[in-house]
Amino acid sequence: MARVAQYTNSILALTTLASAAILPQKPLVPAPDEPVTSTSSTPLPLVVWHGLGDNYKADGLRSIGSLANSTNPGTYTYFIRLDSDPSADRTATFLGNLTEQVTQVCDDLSTHPILSGAPAINALGFSQGGQFLRAYTQRCNNPPVHTLVTFGSQHNGISEFQNCADDDWICQSWDGYLKRNTWSKFVQSRLVPAQYYRNPKDLEGYLENSNFLADINNERRVKNTTYRENLKKLKRFVMFMFEDDETVVPKETAYFAEYNNTSDAVTKVQERRLYKEDWLGLKWLDDKGRLEFRVAEGRHMQLSEELLRDTFRMYFGANATRDDGG
Repeated sequence: MARVAQYTNSILALTTLASAAILPQKPLVPAPDEPVTSTSSTPLPLVVWHGLGDNYKADGLRSIGSLANSTNPGTYTYFIRLDSDPSADRTATFLGNLTEQVTQVCDDLSTHPILSGAPAINALGFSQGGQFLRAYTQRCNNPPVHTLVTFGSQHNGISEFQNCADDDWICQSWDGYLKRNTWSKFVQSRLVPAQYYRNPKDLEGYLENSNFLADINNERRVKNTTYRENLKKLKRFVMFMFEDDETVVPKETAYFAEYNNTSDAVTKVQERRLYKEDWLGLKWLDDKGRLEFRVAEGRHMQLSEELLRDTFRMYFGANATRDDGG
């Protein structure tokens, strides 16, 4: 499993010096009007988006696919990849434009020979892969997502970048550059974690310059109603927060909670305008009983087989994907 970690020498060396403009974000394909449900005894396909520093062919990730199939026989699991080369796919978790990456995934899934013909898919996001799958759901949702489960994801962004080791001067140099130039077009179009950085002390800079998070969280003055309507198509949206997470700051971002760096106060999503005014459809899902807040024991991405199996059984089995009228 990937951890949200410091930038390594090999990854940072791949950054180019050309600058690029932030691309406009628009939904690609309208979603169906109603939640799509399974009508057979076969589980819906499962789409998995891995986290920072991982790749789609990693042994740990493949073992999760095997576990999904052994728990719910007949499960077809697809691991999202941004390049067929595992090394390049790993690099893309650090470097790249998230708008372009989500667009690529939208295109890949909509033309996939198996997924494109499915009535719906289930989606599992690990760490940053969780908010990326939510972006897929909001922007295109073709094939539509039935159930979205995220583990330790940064739905409300991160307010701090990871610290470098004392003897890692390359990391420290880049970390300093990143902190000084967070809102530059260069950083916002190339360094992946910076595109979901959200410091409550600098919301003006965030709203004006964020390439990704401010858009998918619908925080700007002009709201994208398609984002809300697409997310409302979910049968379930399940968010796991790791109880002892010290990698993601703040850990409550897994629940869309707001965190005050100075006072350490946490504002629950239900107390935020994002929820009360229902910018994303979270309140609507919650009122329907489709929004779940779960806690996972341990540190960031410490996933036990028992927890995963229970999750697969509860949310991704054939019975779980039938419409129960909720």
